[in-house]
Amino acid sequence: MKRPMDLAYEYIKERILNGTFLPSQKLNESDLAKEIGVSRNTIKKALLKLEQEHLVQTEENKGATVKAYTLEEVLNYFEIREALEELIINSSTLRLSDEAIQKLETIHEQMGIYLNEGKFDDYSSLNKEFHKIIYEACSNQQAVEMVNMIKAQLMKYHLRTILVPGRNVDSYNEHKAILEALKNRDPEAAKKAIRTHIANIRKVIEENHNFLM
Repeated sequence: MKRPMDLAYEYIKERILNGTFLPSQKLNESDLAKEIGVSRNTIKKALLKLEQEHLVQTEENKGATVKAYTLEEVLNYFEIREALEELIINSSTLRLSDEAIQKLETIHEQMGIYLNEGKFDDYSSLNKEFHKIIYEACSNQQAVEMVNMIKAQLMKYHLRTILVPGRNVDSYNEHKAILEALKNRDPEAAKKAIRTHIANIRKVIEENHNFLM
């Protein structure tokens, strides 16, 4: 059974990441306590944990609000992620089992099906699973933790990029390039493919920030 603080933390975090709670939106402790069925003190602890993850910001006499990132901050985070993803895939390329490669192939094939059917939420879920398999094979789990933290912070921006015209097909092809490099056990090609993938997401956000931010 989950602790009240964990329930409150997960409840608020999920709504920040899926866009229910919008950037700069005030998070009223009393309202959240009633909504979730916990004490205000529990909400305070949950908000403190979310502040440590840079998803919430608090100001004296103003309370807590959902963290709003500037375009420059978002692009900087993606630049950091690009470097970390290269490090991760360099480690994972020769460590992935044949079974893991097969899973990646199956996932990528299903991603194509969801793309053709316009099931973008399902596509995004498989996208996360695709990267998770790569992360699990990495010997540097600290780098993985840092990437996951960045991805959590920027999830609400990242999820909407698939709605930019042409981005869905580009994303699918970028994952295909990553998969081919991994199948060939070619770390340099894998690093180039992941670098291109992250750089393209960054470019899409930069060029469409009025829609995505």
